[in-house]
Amino acid sequence: SGAEAPRSGPPGPAAPGARARRPGTAPRPPRHPARAAVPHRIAAARTGRRCRAAAAACRRVCRTGRLLAAAGAAARAARRPRRGGGRGRGHPLAAPVEDPFLAAVRAQTAARPAGLGRRLLARLIDTAVLGALLSAAAVPLGVRTADHIDAKIENAELTGETVTVWLLDGTTAGYLGMFLAALLLLGAVYEVLPTARWGRTLGKRLCGVRVMGIESHENPSFAESLRRWLVYSLLGLLVVGVVNVLWCFVDRPWRQCWHDKAART
Repeated sequence: SGAEAPRSGPPGPAAPGARARRPGTAPRPPRHPARAAVPHRIAAARTGRRCRAAAAACRRVCRTGRLLAAAGAAARAARRPRRGGGRGRGHPLAAPVEDPFLAAVRAQTAARPAGLGRRLLARLIDTAVLGALLSAAAVPLGVRTADHIDAKIENAELTGETVTVWLLDGTTAGYLGMFLAALLLLGAVYEVLPTARWGRTLGKRLCGVRVMGIESHENPSFAESLRRWLVYSLLGLLVVGVVNVLWCFVDRPWRQCWHDKAART
């Protein structure tokens, strides 16, 4: 026939780029086009992420450059003398402008304990104001308590026998609880909230005294102000409040009372 028979002999050299295989093994089927494109997709994704990261870094550098340029322009404008011969901020004879942040830090760190006389006067004013507000609830409760105790004593006398009259019972305990609740409520409104908001009450404002944190040199938080007031009130009810107030005479270096130590003010 006209067909040419296959040549016998050793195989010729492999085509460029083709992988050599062992003789007698079946040829490997071609890879799927989608699978063959996976490495290229991964490389493209990595390149895209690197490009996006480089672009973000460039934007940050540009933003920093703009800020530095704005700061330099402001400094040059401050040094430039005003028109008309006036003494501007940049004039050699003009007063130097202080950084407001450094001024605030310097003012905080320069704070010193207030005088004991002013502190005592501020406490007396606050006690008088708080007592006047508390008397509106304490006087009616005290009258009711006295009437209740007198009625118990009269009933005991009518029996003609020797009986024990307890001053503290359910009724008087209820009146005492109402008094303590009024004390805590008025103290929170008059002492805790102003101290946490402005660092001073009415008496402290009149005497030029301010409550500050030992470490932060700022107004105490609400929790610290509440702890400060609770310790002061409880010690006052236990008749140890006099020692608490007088402790500032012997305390060093911040002249703290016990309620100040409890709140770190």
